[in-house]
Amino acid sequence: MPSLKDIKRKVGAVQKTKQITRAMNMVAASKFKSAQLKMENFRPYAGKFMDVLNSLALRVDTMSHPLLAVRDPRKIRVICMTSDRGLCGGFNTNLIKATERFIKDKTSDGKDIALITVGRKGRDFFRKKANIIAQKADVFGKFDMTLAVSIADEVIPPFIKEEYDELYLIYNQFVNVSVQKPTVVRLFPLPSIGQETADVDPDRLLDYSYEPSEEALMQRLLPMYVHVLVYRALLETSAGENGARMAAMDNATSNCEDLIRSLTLKMNKARQAAITAELMDIVGGTEALSKG
Repeated sequence: MPSLKDIKRKVGAVQKTKQITRAMNMVAASKFKSAQLKMENFRPYAGKFMDVLNSLALRVDTMSHPLLAVRDPRKIRVICMTSDRGLCGGFNTNLIKATERFIKDKTSDGKDIALITVGRKGRDFFRKKANIIAQKADVFGKFDMTLAVSIADEVIPPFIKEEYDELYLIYNQFVNVSVQKPTVVRLFPLPSIGQETADVDPDRLLDYSYEPSEEALMQRLLPMYVHVLVYRALLETSAGENGARMAAMDNATSNCEDLIRSLTLKMNKARQAAITAELMDIVGGTEALSKG
């Protein structure tokens, strides 16, 4: 059995760890509330924006804008969006596994895959395992739409120049504090392009009047479409990361409390054993003196 001193030292160390995890939980909870509010406020706008854009895309010729061009997807680029910091449970692990599966499936089909990593964890993991052509790290501390615009500026011109044929975005969609779902979204070309009208929601085929023309609107909206989806993914990642960290630190704090109880029980047993040994020595000494 460990000595009483060793057990006391372990209890003190676990108590300090508990203080740290509780503080991290409180910080994550504070950041989570702000990130969740931004995400929930932006979701309806992003959803309606996609409805309008997909409806427009069904009415225009795919040759009306370079971003609508459907090509044989030989070269594919993937934006992989992870967090900058760890200690958030399986948040990054699940996303990285989903990205690895996606890369493996596309590579087995003979596709050439290139990665654009957003977040330090994804960059560090894929640094020696994939072709990373661009990276953005330490960006989730504080960000706004300008970050989404800068990412879009790195993917739109090469697609127009036909340097690659498809663009995918992989990120964790926020479901709740404990659940973040890895999601794969195709940015270029639009997912609705090439669908048969029989498979499309009839509400999206209603005849609307546009001012200016559909083509002019697409010229304006398509770059914004990338900004909106990337910014939404950034918000979902930020909220999911802080939610996952909050849950992980809460579990860590509970584990610390369980460990403290277990160590305290061992410490009490060790103390009682020491007291019993001392009493036995005293009784034994007394008996020896009485017999002498």
